Amino acid sequence: MKKYSSASAYKNNRQSIVTIGTFDGVHIGHTAILKRLVETAKKENLDATVLTFFPHPRMVLQQNVDIKLINTIDERTELLKNTGLDHLVIHPFTHAFSRLTALEYVRDILVNSLKAKKIIIGYDHRFGRNRNANIEDLKEFGRTYNFEVEEISVKEIDDVAVSSTKIRKALNEGDIETANSYLGYNFMISGEVVMGKAIGRTINYPTANLKLKELYKLIPKNGVYIVQSTIDGEKIFGITSIGTNPTVGGTEKTIETHFLNFKKDIYGRTITIEFLKFIRDEETFDSVEILKQEIRKDELFAEQYLKNIG
Repeated sequence: MKKYSSASAYKNNRQSIVTIGTFDGVHIGHTAILKRLVETAKKENLDATVLTFFPHPRMVLQQNVDIKLINTIDERTELLKNTGLDHLVIHPFTHAFSRLTALEYVRDILVNSLKAKKIIIGYDHRFGRNRNANIEDLKEFGRTYNFEVEEISVKEIDDVAVSSTKIRKALNEGDIETANSYLGYNFMISGEVVMGKAIGRTINYPTANLKLKELYKLIPKNGVYIVQSTIDGEKIFGITSIGTNPTVGGTEKTIETHFLNFKKDIYGRTITIEFLKFIRDEETFDSVEILKQEIRKDELFAEQYLKNIG
């Protein structure tokens, strides 16, 4: 898959079949549509191309909205890479772009830049300045510019919307297993391992404190989770705590992972943790000693869970 930073950067002489969307989550609803895109491309000798946008349009047009996304743009790129696409165009979403007329958008972006011969799009797709054009308008443009429009069914679009809603709801409730079932992969968070207050070391439970670069990333609800990570090619498991560490007087939200049977120094490195299961809510304990006992219970629970799933 080739990646492009804008539609104007797209350099390809072959005609393409294009689908358009934010694809946040790249979940099972999305992958059904992308599979159809790739299969149709092969059948009709076209290049399978996705046009997506960053930042998310609502980040630009509704700046007071604190939108949280299931994927960072890097995660979205990696997930889309696995779907068999030929080209991924990540076009910058700006106020100027949002002011393009429907004609300018179709002619300059879809036809002249992406060389669209066929467009697969949802029945509810709207585009152009003030989103005033719809799929019927796109079909009319298709007659002018010689491309075909294939409509994604109401059911498929509803499946995408329902999946996205259920994933966000599940993550906000700590229901990792439901979220993962809709994603089709383990929900993940990536960040740099930074120095924290080193409280974990003083109680014999050292943790990797993760600093996220992307503030728009959706974080599951506060609590304790079983996670896995791959470091230097080795799959390791751990317990991640999301919260403010209230027992030791913490106030800032942190994401800290205590890896099981792992001793390497990974400060300064960027790692990804995948969430497997929720253990319990964040709690305030009466003493550090009781906190240590609870962490040990979490550890035993995690070990048994991992043993059961092999």
